[in-house]
Amino acid sequence: MAETIELRNITKRFSGQTVVDAVDLDVEAGSVTVILGPSGSGKSTLLRCINHLEKLDAGTIRIGGNLVGYEQKGQALYEVSDSKIAAQRSRIGMVFQQFNLFPHRTVLQNIIDAPIRVKKQPRAQAVAKARLLLQQVGLSGRENDWPQQLSGGQQQRVAIARALAMDPEVMLFDEPTSALDPELVGEVLQVIKALAHSGITMVIVTHEIGFAREVADNIVFMESGKIIASGPARKVLEENENARVTHFLSTVL
Repeated sequence: MAETIELRNITKRFSGQTVVDAVDLDVEAGSVTVILGPSGSGKSTLLRCINHLEKLDAGTIRIGGNLVGYEQKGQALYEVSDSKIAAQRSRIGMVFQQFNLFPHRTVLQNIIDAPIRVKKQPRAQAVAKARLLLQQVGLSGRENDWPQQLSGGQQQRVAIARALAMDPEVMLFDEPTSALDPELVGEVLQVIKALAHSGITMVIVTHEIGFAREVADNIVFMESGKIIASGPARKVLEENENARVTHFLSTVL
């Protein structure tokens, strides 16, 4: 079931430099939010904070009302154990720029590993689900291929299937097409588009403005670690009065 995401005062620093600066954001359950902005604006770091791949310097993140990465005792927040963080991450699918498939495992083995190991699914159930997911991402019949036998676009589609195999409530996509040759971008975006509004809350960092226009319910524009514009996709892309956003859009369209 899709869950809401609630970010409050999210702040992240690296070596004293503030990369994400007091960000507040609400993402409705089942919606698609796209994060746009120039390189270095904090988009990917913010996304990584959502599933606690980056520890916060300030603020709180809640998914479905539950704190991510921390528990509250009185007024204080304490980081939870690695096993609790792993359990939380099992509900959050993430697709990275690099496909991160295990090179010495087949396509099928890549997909069934986490459901069997983390969710203790029977192997037959995991395999059946994996075959359905491969069909969904247009890769039926490639179960026994090795990652190096696939194109970049096909590997990214396997990575999406692998994330979906855990039945996540939330899916995070960190520039999922940026490492692909231009002719392979469309096949990956098509798969993500088909997932939109399928009962999973989605947050997508991308530079693909046309795709954002098609798929996003809401768009967030970041610069220098802050959200400088946000709202319904059409309003941000076509009716925005922020000069910085307008200039950015004019240079990438």
